[in-house]
Parts: sequence; C-alpha cells; structure tokens
Amino acid sequence: MSVSTSPTAASMWRRNRVAVLVGLLIVATAVFGVVLGGAGGPGRPLDPADASLRGSKALAELLRERGVTVERVTSVEAAAASAGADRLLVLTSEVPLGEEAADRLALTEADRLVVGPQSELSTLAPGVSAEPGELRTRSREPGCDLPAARAAGSAYLGQTAYNAPTEAASCYFAAGRPTLVSYGGDAQRITVVGSGEFMTNLRLDEDGNAALALNLMSGKRAITWLVPAPPDAQGQVAGSGGRTLGELVPPGVPWALLMAFIALVVVALWRARRLGPVVTERLPVVVRAAETVEGRGRLYRARRARDRAAGALRTGTLERLTPRLGLGSGAAGQAVVAAIAVRTGQDAGQVWAALYGPPPVDDAGLVALAGYLRYLEGQVIEH
Repeated sequence: MSVSTSPTAASMWRRNRVAVLVGLLIVATAVFGVVLGGAGGPGRPLDPADASLRGSKALAELLRERGVTVERVTSVEAAAASAGADRLLVLTSEVPLGEEAADRLALTEADRLVVGPQSELSTLAPGVSAEPGELRTRSREPGCDLPAARAAGSAYLGQTAYNAPTEAASCYFAAGRPTLVSYGGDAQRITVVGSGEFMTNLRLDEDGNAALALNLMSGKRAITWLVPAPPDAQGQVAGSGGRTLGELVPPGVPWALLMAFIALVVVALWRARRLGPVVTERLPVVVRAAETVEGRGRLYRARRARDRAAGALRTGTLERLTPRLGLGSGAAGQAVVAAIAVRTGQDAGQVWAALYGPPPVDDAGLVALAGYLRYLEGQVIEH
C-alpha cells in the first residue's frame, strides 16, 4: 500500500515558522526605522510643499480647501512679480533677504506676513523692531483684541519679541513684549510673528495654531509663499560645497541594511548543515521493485524500444558474470566471450551474438535473447 509523505501546509509552517517570523520582524523593523527617519529628517522648514514635521503642507492644503490659491515661488523676482494688491506675501526667516531684495518686496502692494527674525525687518515692516535675545517658544494666550487672535485662542509662539507702533495690534506677549504684531488697513496689512512653529505640520493640530494660521492667511484669495531655492543637483553629488552620495542616503537606510545583514548571518548559522549521524530519509512513495521493472518494461514495449531493452539485459548479465569469470569491469568483449565459452562449452559465436550482436528485430527475438542470457548465467554459476 502506497503512503504519501508530501509536506502539508501545517508541516511546512511548523518547520519554517521561525524563519518566517524572523523575516517579518526584520521587515517591520526596517520599515519602522525608515519611516521614523523620514519623519524626523531635516525637511524644508515652513515649505508649503513639504510633508515632513517641519514643513507646512498641511496648512497649505487647508488654505486650498477654503478656496485660497497658494503659489510657491523660489526667487525674489517671482515673488515681486506676482505680489499684487489682491495677494498675501509670506516671507519666512528660512529665506534671508538682503537690503536690495527687501526694498523690492517692500514696494509691492500685497499684504505681508513676516515669519521669524529678519535682518531687514525695518524695511519689510516699518515701525517694528525686534528685541535682542531669543525667547522660549511655547503655548501663549492672545491677550489682545485682534479678531484673528481672539478667535484662535492660545497658540505656540515665541522666539522673537517686537517693539510695535502704537496703532498696531500686539498679541501673545513674552517678557512683556508681543510676539505677534499686526497693523495697517484695507489697502495693505502687515503682520509679523516671532516664530513659525505654529504653522508646521508638527504643531498645526495643537491649541489654536491652525485657526490662527488660517485667520492670518485667508484674508486674500491668493498667497505668494517665498521659499528657498533648491540646491544645485550637480553640487549635491560632488564638487566644492556639495554633499557626497553617502550623505544623501536617508539615516534609516544604513541601520536597516545592518539589521538585515545580522539577521542573514543568524539564519545562515541556524540553517547550516551540521555533522551528525546518518538518518534514513523517508521516500515520498513506497513502491515494490517488481512494479518498477514492470513499469519500465511497459514503457519499452509502448515505444518499441527493443534495442534499449536488449542493451539493459546484456549490461546486467555482463555486470554479474565478469566477477565470476575473474575479469575486471573493463575487460574486452573477446576475453569475456572466450571465458564464457570455456566455462560453459557453448559456441563462442553464439555467445558473442547474444552479448554483443545486433538488437532483436521483434518481441519474440527479445524474449529468446532474455532466455538465452539467463541460461548462460546459470551455466557459469554451475561450472
């Protein structure tokens, strides 16, 4: 009775579950590390197209949902060209402005939102000056009557405090000085805030940060947002002042590769062959020897392969007779025939035809050949 030993799903799981679990752990750890590395990376601070924690893409999407067009520009020329009376011009400390650039932007008719410390603040926001020193950035109450601040409530502000003109609305005080100053009328309004942390993806959903940012920026139907120009791609890879290819690789990738290498070594040591006692391997199916012979014979008969069948019979007979005749496995045919003829008294020509002659032409001849080879083998054994 045949017994199948093919592996089942349960047996494969029991045999390989450790390797599978180790592989899943490696993949999960690598993905987790890359995600954290990407999320905590430097990013592009206060960039409306950057989705990192320091970027402002979430704020830009909220503005677009309100019907406000957010135009991201990377040069002072583009900002000055698009900043008309119907727009808000956003200037952050990430783009340091020289005297000439500040003068050019100050001539535009757009409302201005100046975020963070600027060296040319007196040009961009006349009458406003920054207090020296850096303040702690934290959640602060508005403490003023500015509608945008009162509606938002507490917000995450600080870093820079200002001296403001008497007609300006001063909010979110730190050390007795406001960190948000807003003044102007319907023609042009200028707002200065000490820090842009409340506009980032990290802080936007805290306190009233989102409300304050939207209230300050959604008064116009379009926004021109000046961001730093991207670095030269050629200078990034090589050249003076550029970064190498290794520096451009995200910080999580080397750790992921190191963990994968260690896991590979551990699995290789675990699965490597070990010297031990010889074990009997279970055969997939147990088959009787007679069935194998009969099956091969049927295949020979179906294909009319009398030559192969005769060759198999002759090879088997020679392998069994040559040791009994005292001959080696490489003995010549004439020596084998002569030894058999001497031992059995059979005609040498007949023995040669049986062992080395042409194959039978029909099944009867094949049966006769098999019988004669069996007879020869019996005679050699008897004598």
